[in-house]
Amino acid sequence: MNPSLNEQVLPRGTGIALVTPFDSKGRPDRKGLRRIIDHVVQGGVEFIVALGTTAETPTLSKEDRMEVLELVKEGLDGRLPLWCGMGGNDTRELLEQLSAFDLNGVDALLSVTPYYNRPSQDGLYAHYRELALATNHPIVLYNVPARTGCSLLAETTLRLADNFKNIVATKEASGDWMQIMEIMRSKTADFKVYSGDDAISLPLLSLGLDGVVSVVGNAWPQTFGQMVRHALAGESTEARALHYQMLPLMTAVFREGSPAGIKFILQSMGLCEDHLRLPLVGISTRLQTELIELRRRFGKES
Repeated sequence: MNPSLNEQVLPRGTGIALVTPFDSKGRPDRKGLRRIIDHVVQGGVEFIVALGTTAETPTLSKEDRMEVLELVKEGLDGRLPLWCGMGGNDTRELLEQLSAFDLNGVDALLSVTPYYNRPSQDGLYAHYRELALATNHPIVLYNVPARTGCSLLAETTLRLADNFKNIVATKEASGDWMQIMEIMRSKTADFKVYSGDDAISLPLLSLGLDGVVSVVGNAWPQTFGQMVRHALAGESTEARALHYQMLPLMTAVFREGSPAGIKFILQSMGLCEDHLRLPLVGISTRLQTELIELRRRFGKES
C-alpha cells in the first residue's frame, strides 16, 4: 500500500462506529441512519465504520447487513473513508460473505477475531491468512477479547502484518497496555494502530497510536474528535481538558451495555429512536435520568 493511499484509507484521527437505528418494527431506519451520518460528518471526524459491534451486527441477518451497508454508503456518499465490519467465527462463511457483499465504496475491512470457539494463535493466524488471500481490500484486525473470548497477541498481530501486505492496521480494544506497547514498539512505520476504548483513548494516544474508533462520537463527534486531534498534535493540555470534560459521559454511556446507552442519547438528541434487538434491551430509568443530566451539563455541540 503506497503512503498516499494509506493516509486516505487509514487517516489519523477519529472514526465513528455507527449504530444501526431501527424503527418500531425492528427494521433498519434509513432516515435515522442518514441523520446520524450527517451529524458525525458535520462534526468533523475522519472516517466512518459500518457494521461493527456498535451496529448490533450479531443480531443482523446477512440481508440486514447488506441493506445497512448500502444505506451507509448512500448516506455517506463518499464524504469520508468507510470501513466495513467483516468478521465471524466460521472462516468459510466469512469468505462467502466477501463474494456476496458489494464492497464498492468500502475502503477497508474491519475484521474481528473469531468469537466463542476460542482458536489458538495458530488458528487465528490461519483465519486471517485466508481472509487476506481472498481479498484485495485493506484489512484492519480487531482485537476485543472481552467480547470474543480470545486475544490476538502482539506476536501474531506483527506476524500477520509482516506476511500480508493488505493487513494494514489493528483496532486494539484489549485494554492490555503491555500488548499494545509491544505492537507499537515492534511494528513497521506504515502499520496503523487504533484504540477501541473511548475512555482510555487519550493515554493510549500518548503511546503513539494513530486514532480511535469511537462509540460516544456518534453523539459528540466534534468534541471527541477535537480531543483526539489535540492529542495527535501533542497539545496535551487541551486534550486533557476535553478528556476530563467527557469522562463522566464516556463512563455512563457504557454502564448498562453498548449500544443501549448511546442509542438513548441519540434519541434524546432527536437523531433516531432507541430501539434495540434482543437480547439487548434499553437502559434503566435511573441511567436515563443520569445521562440526560450529564448531557445538560455538557451542553450541545454546534
